Amino acid sequence: MDTRKLVGQIKLNNLQYNALRDPAVYRRCANEPFRIQALLAGKGEARCLLSDQAGKVIVEKHLTLPGMFDHEIAFSTPGVRVVTLAIEGNGGKFAQSLRLDVLEHAWVG
Repeated sequence: MDTRKLVGQIKLNNLQYNALRDPAVYRRCANEPFRIQALLAGKGEARCLLSDQAGKVIVEKHLTLPGMFDHEIAFSTPGVRVVTLAIEGNGGKFAQSLRLDVLEHAWVG
């Protein structure tokens, strides 16, 4: 199964996710939510999991295809987190790691 037929696009903070883009584009301050979205295609159902670096599931959703996974997550402390979005459905599997940079406070200047 071609995973491009399952996942059309991944968005982080309403911007198309690109791992090569400057991470500053996606940064948020502590307690400010990150918005993670995946546009899904195909027919049937999909299981979407968002998990942390330790493999602990943050959220699990079952969606009817075509559809959109949408979840907001915020962190109370600064630092870099890596979460993984895994999607199974339509006979295929997809996984994408996302780097979430949390700043202590907003940039001044």
